[in-house]
Amino acid sequence: MPISKCFRTIKLQNVYIIVKIILKQIVLILIDIYYADKIFIEIFYKSLLLYIMKKMKPLFLLTLLFFLFNTKNLYSSDYSDYYSLLTESVFATSDENTGTTVFPILKIPAGGKPEAMGTAQTAVPTDSSSLLYNPALSSVLDLTELSFFHNNWISDSSVESIMFTTRFNDFGIGTGFKLVYLPFTAYDSWGIAESKAYLFEGVAILNASYNFFRNFYFDGVSVGVSLKVGYRHIPTSIYSDQSSLAIMGDAGLYTSFDFLKFYESRKSNWSVGVVFRNAGAETLGEALPTELSAGFSYAPIEPVQVAADFNLPINLLGETAESWYISGGFNADITDFFSFQAGFNYMGSNPRLSLGSTIDLENIAFNINYTHDLTTSTSILNRFSIEAKLKLGDEGRYERQKQVDELYIAGLNAYAEGDLQRAITYWEAALKIDPTFTPAKEFLESAKRSLDLLGEMLDLNKVE
Repeated sequence: MPISKCFRTIKLQNVYIIVKIILKQIVLILIDIYYADKIFIEIFYKSLLLYIMKKMKPLFLLTLLFFLFNTKNLYSSDYSDYYSLLTESVFATSDENTGTTVFPILKIPAGGKPEAMGTAQTAVPTDSSSLLYNPALSSVLDLTELSFFHNNWISDSSVESIMFTTRFNDFGIGTGFKLVYLPFTAYDSWGIAESKAYLFEGVAILNASYNFFRNFYFDGVSVGVSLKVGYRHIPTSIYSDQSSLAIMGDAGLYTSFDFLKFYESRKSNWSVGVVFRNAGAETLGEALPTELSAGFSYAPIEPVQVAADFNLPINLLGETAESWYISGGFNADITDFFSFQAGFNYMGSNPRLSLGSTIDLENIAFNINYTHDLTTSTSILNRFSIEAKLKLGDEGRYERQKQVDELYIAGLNAYAEGDLQRAITYWEAALKIDPTFTPAKEFLESAKRSLDLLGEMLDLNKVE
């Protein structure tokens, strides 16, 4: 039996047990985070870790760190030991140009499955949040979706996001908004609070994309663009003349195909994408976090998907940009309604590793992520994000495809019985619903040629 079918034949009672165990582990992690005051790393673990740091490559090191620091019953006298050990381990790859761009909200993940997969999403059409990573993906998403995201960030700040996408055949559109806010209190030299205010950054997104050349044998090439408008608000009571407005855009390409595919499925097992992201003029003399990203995803078996992105920051002011960085992710569909994700993002001395799980019901889906993050944390090196996604239908595409399949098969049956005219009627009806259904077009042309040939033979017999 194929491996893909084995996943789907797990008994329901075993699925409940798996989900129960995973939820229990999530609760234990929550308890550790909110109620454990200290993490203890014994001298043995420190010595072993320092030795491995010198021997192992960065990606293996990050994986090891992740599992070591998420193992229960490891305690320390202070979080600072824990933090300094991690920082020193990756200091050799630090980037002196980190933080030289404005609007950091553009680089903070919204959450959801994309963050759980390490933000390696340039070639992964996941859901409505995909428009944050590649504007070409909205024209290949299956469903109309409305998603809500909450992502813990530094201290008591958080990132809130709303995303919406829909598709009309090969034309996709989307819109969204992402906001990060930070409460701030200003103190005088005597430590007395002078003022309180909120600092915030927000970005609004308007997206459109189109899938060209799509047919039964080829998924087409999607081209998309997004217009972004960002605004940063810093009250004058805190610092004057720092609020700013920025206008920027994204442009992306995406396609998918079959290669090294060892299972039966209409869905392609490879996809590639490239995107030019956050291109715009400087604001207040500082550059936007513009970057060029290229990525791929591959499904070696139907329930499993791996993805990777290469990202190259570009400073449009001509100054030295940040160093390149990479990200990778993994997704496994355990059942039809439960999937597991893992990922990493390696950006100089700011590594980020994540775990996530998704519960996908008929009309709604939930995702929860745990991220082990040196990019945005200053004390406890972890944060959570959650997503709630409303599935608003597919504009009738599934039912139309089902109807096309039925007409196509009916045409094959009529063709096998020698009733060419009836077969032609079925295939013409199928192509009227979906003109890109190439098999029906091919058989229709063959049946018409056969019918014409049969007519010519009858005419010859009449002449004789």
